[in-house]
Amino acid sequence: MIITCLDLEGVLVPEVWISVAEKTGIEALRLTTRDIQDYDELMTHRLKVISEQGLTLADIQGVIATLSPLEGAVEFLDGLRDQCQVVILSDTFEEFAQPLMRQLKMPTILCHSLSLDETGHIRDYHLRLPDPKKKAIQAFKGLNYKTIAAGDSYNDVSMLLEADQGIFFRPPQAIADQFPQLPVARDYEAFTKLLEQSMNELK
Repeated sequence: MIITCLDLEGVLVPEVWISVAEKTGIEALRLTTRDIQDYDELMTHRLKVISEQGLTLADIQGVIATLSPLEGAVEFLDGLRDQCQVVILSDTFEEFAQPLMRQLKMPTILCHSLSLDETGHIRDYHLRLPDPKKKAIQAFKGLNYKTIAAGDSYNDVSMLLEADQGIFFRPPQAIADQFPQLPVARDYEAFTKLLEQSMNELK
């Protein structure tokens, strides 16, 4: 059995925090895991900015409600799910993900959670565990699955290297250049071909 693990933002849907930055005009929220490798550093920065700006969870969810999957993502995911088990491994949050998951026809997603104060402001974030994407791959391997993983950012690299086959999808060139052993797809057609090739090699 083969299981394919996909990152969410940048692979299937737009980057949520960039969308929030564009909708609110708060440029400090444009930073993502493509820019900052340390996720705790990135989230500490984000929480500081939204606290200073007075943004609530509802404000962010309002932006998310306007987003749609990337063009071709739903059809790509439908085709992939016909061929193997698919799980989304994301550093987003349960409170952000549901509207996007509905549009993607509710694939399984493993992600994080937030805590709020009584006024609906985000006070903290809670990881399921450290390096959760890599550990999910290790767990699936422990269940005797062959694993394929795909993502686009620094926070995906550990799972890509841990999987039986890792693939970059539309990464910044600077990140791709640091890991030349990982194949790169720039569109869903090429992505599908790389995934099919990986599945054939793992059978």
